[in-house]
Amino acid sequence: MTVHTPEPATHAWQSLIGGEWVEAADGRRFDVHDPYSGAVVGDAPALGRADARRAIEAAGAAFPAWAATPPAERQGVFLRAAALLEERRERVVAQLAREAGTTFGFASFQVGFVAGLFRQVAAVPYAPIGEVLPSDMPGALAMGLRRPVGVVAAIAPWNAALILSARSIAAPLALGNAVVLKPSEHSPYVGGLLWGELLGEAGLPAGVLNVVTHAPGEAAAIGDELVEHPLVRRINFTGSTATGRRLAEAAGRNLKRVVLELGGSNPLIVLRDAELPYAVDAATFGSFANQGQICMSARRIVVERPIAEVFLDGFARRARELKVGDPRERDTIIGPLIDAHAVATVRERIAEAVAGGARLLAGGEADGPCVQPTVLTDVPAGAALAQHETFGPVVTVTVVEDAEEALAVADATPYGLSAGILTRDLDKGFALAERLRSGIVHVNDQPVHDEPQMPFGGVKDSGWGRFGGSAAIDEFTELRWVTLQSGTRPFPF
Repeated sequence: MTVHTPEPATHAWQSLIGGEWVEAADGRRFDVHDPYSGAVVGDAPALGRADARRAIEAAGAAFPAWAATPPAERQGVFLRAAALLEERRERVVAQLAREAGTTFGFASFQVGFVAGLFRQVAAVPYAPIGEVLPSDMPGALAMGLRRPVGVVAAIAPWNAALILSARSIAAPLALGNAVVLKPSEHSPYVGGLLWGELLGEAGLPAGVLNVVTHAPGEAAAIGDELVEHPLVRRINFTGSTATGRRLAEAAGRNLKRVVLELGGSNPLIVLRDAELPYAVDAATFGSFANQGQICMSARRIVVERPIAEVFLDGFARRARELKVGDPRERDTIIGPLIDAHAVATVRERIAEAVAGGARLLAGGEADGPCVQPTVLTDVPAGAALAQHETFGPVVTVTVVEDAEEALAVADATPYGLSAGILTRDLDKGFALAERLRSGIVHVNDQPVHDEPQMPFGGVKDSGWGRFGGSAAIDEFTELRWVTLQSGTRPFPF
């Protein structure tokens, strides 16, 4: 029997500014659609630049008191929020399916991950925030002190809406900053407004977190205000490389630091000594979790020739066996892509690769809003699938002669987010990992893995800066040099 997750009612959401649930200044709203059924699941305010300015000013006004809040109070907010999220697990899982087309398994994983993230970040207020520095000045005590920066702008995507929005705000808030969060128009509630509800209920003061929603195609105006307003001192963005590049250019003109987690064309290297059943399982999960709509998804599998035929047969068979369809059915693995444009893009790139000589081993077709899990080999080097990140359940397989060629193929991309190396020889795997130009490398695992306390981020066109753990402290605080001079010191004149 098919089991469905509970289906919540259609919602009329409001944005959050200064602790108040508000409409857009001009009263405009936009509809949010279920990616699988196309039905309207809710509507939200279509805010503009003036609304974003109000949110920034509200954050700026709330910042001083929040920065001075004792660490126990900041910690308590996140511990209570974690518990509240777990209490609402079923409702949040259902809403992830309706807003983002998220399957039951991946939605459940997100809830657990974010609860863990909140509990991990609850320790941040007690992290060391400075050090004593040696000074050559007699009688001087020199210190390097970290202080919250002020207002942080957070821009989060829809594809792992719960995790990526929570990650964008958790460490900045725990460190004493105030935040303005802009969720995707595809996921305004599970990617943003939910945190206004939960954190407010958990005791976060008014104005410390503000959530600004916008209509499709209207992100630029809010983004411009976030980049240009002088109160905003840090920006973090998770999304495409193209958008991240434009944001970084604008932030540079305004002398603002940014944390960018961008696209990935992530390789999974399967060496000849890999355990084959495990390799097939790892490749299947890494390629098709959340129907390939994860920045860390394995886009390119690189396998050594001695095991290539057996691996390809097993991998293609597993891909064909995955259930495709309604994300509310708990055994569905491949749900819908986010919208019709995404489906069309994936289909066009598959067709282009096949027309150029690629061999289709599994999938290749669309079932309504869903694309079948697709495996291709012999993809031409000039095809879009080989050149660009393709956000869908599509993976290419390249057969190589040895580990050196595998490394060269894996690195032949402008991206460098995550990678996996499957081998029973951990020493060999580690040696390859040290040479692979990727921000994250998992030896004897596939690329889709994260933990809240780890330094998450990429190199090359996959961005710069790091989320998670002590790395987040560096990103979302200012390092200040302070001296205390006991008595007097000599001056030359």
